[in-house]
Amino acid sequence: MGGSRVNFLVPGVIALAVLSTAFTSQAIATGFERRYGVLKRLGSTPLSRGGLIGAKTTTVIAVEIAQVAILMGVGLALGWQPNAGPGAAVWVALLVLAGTAAFSGLALLLAGTLRAEATLAVANLVYLVLLGIGGIVFPLTKFPASARPVLTLLPSGALSDGLHAVLQHGAGLPVRDLAVLIVWAAVGITLAARLFRWE
Repeated sequence: MGGSRVNFLVPGVIALAVLSTAFTSQAIATGFERRYGVLKRLGSTPLSRGGLIGAKTTTVIAVEIAQVAILMGVGLALGWQPNAGPGAAVWVALLVLAGTAAFSGLALLLAGTLRAEATLAVANLVYLVLLGIGGIVFPLTKFPASARPVLTLLPSGALSDGLHAVLQHGAGLPVRDLAVLIVWAAVGITLAARLFRWE
């Protein structure tokens, strides 16, 4: 496998891990927890919607820490040579945390408002769409120039673009990408906290 290909794939696969864990897995699991009454029982406790969102996001972050460590180790074994500046570890952590918050908020919004079967279908569909157009599998430069500004406003586009900038191109903190993720996180978490139905 060529070095340039590995250098592109590792940041993309890290973004994919965040998307898979924080969005798809969490949406589907939470949707079926609602269906089977687990969340209804939690709703009768002092646990608030915000507390549920925070607890689920914290669990996802713990899983992602292990995933990122394994993915970086495998990438290095395959010849990955990150072109990263001195603050890269901090920038990657900020991007992953913001991406996790964004995808968790959207996952819980989906799972808290739709039936479990609909959540399963929509989460998988959104996952495939974001996988294809989010700069994870294909570089955003492969898309028409007119579409790129829109694609970088998607949470997957912002996360993969930011990770590629830091780990592949040696850039500093990608402020625009981080800001996009923070906006998605704020919107998703706010709407999930307001609209989430325990039953």
